[in-house]
Amino acid sequence: MKVRLTEYNVDWPEMFQIEAEFLKTIFGDEIIKCEHFGSTSVYGMKAKPVIDMMCIVKSIEKVDLYNKQMEYLGYDVAGEWGITGRRLFRKGGENRTHHIHFYQFDNPEIERHLIFRDYLRNHPQEVAEYSRFKEELAQRYETTSDYSPAKKKFVSEMEQKALSWFSERLKM
Repeated sequence: MKVRLTEYNVDWPEMFQIEAEFLKTIFGDEIIKCEHFGSTSVYGMKAKPVIDMMCIVKSIEKVDLYNKQMEYLGYDVAGEWGITGRRLFRKGGENRTHHIHFYQFDNPEIERHLIFRDYLRNHPQEVAEYSRFKEELAQRYETTSDYSPAKKKFVSEMEQKALSWFSERLKM
């Protein structure tokens, strides 16, 4: 896919909320909670305009029972897509609007994603630095298959800062 980097859009939180409510009509009480994460969840962050959602569920295996229904509703069913214990659904085809990541309530990926999101929400200078870095990469790379791996080291280093920040907050 082509890299589509845009300015922060004030409609993203509402787009998340609408989708979360819709998913609850499908999955019912299997969904414990939905979280908006990733770049579109951070005010002021430049982002690919794809809402990253995390649906925390009681049982990851039960999510698989909804694959045909999700496909019928227009979602791409991607399975684990490289992350053990996750189920990924994509909405919007080539012009994707949502990535929906399902995790069972006890998956450690949940905490990592939410700590990183909360760190960015509390550190606007990091948001500005990360946005600048993304702009540079978007000018160098046309496709997400090149752009995404190029971000990996930068994001890993920032995630380490986020984990340290979170640890310090726990000590307070």
